[in-house]
Amino acid sequence: MTHTMKRKRPPAQLTLRGIDAATLRAIHELATRERISVNKAALRLLEKGAGVTPRVQEARIGSSLDHLIGTWTEKEATSFLSSIESCGQIDPDLWK
Repeated sequence: MTHTMKRKRPPAQLTLRGIDAATLRAIHELATRERISVNKAALRLLEKGAGVTPRVQEARIGSSLDHLIGTWTEKEATSFLSSIESCGQIDPDLWK
């Protein structure tokens, strides 16, 4: 390996003991709500509590609403799409 190539380090691993029921419930609720793994949910909460933001999220543009993806019911989605239907109409006079 040359001196210019950097070796990737595996992600650190940590085992936690003594997690109280409320914290464990919060982790599971976040995982369910955002449809992510329990591990990812725990990492997000740790990062938030530590006041750090992962570099991956900083680099992504337009991800601030990602936690809302898939949270609408079918009825809510249909209602919303119906309410904005007129926004899809094109006014030919505006394009002259």
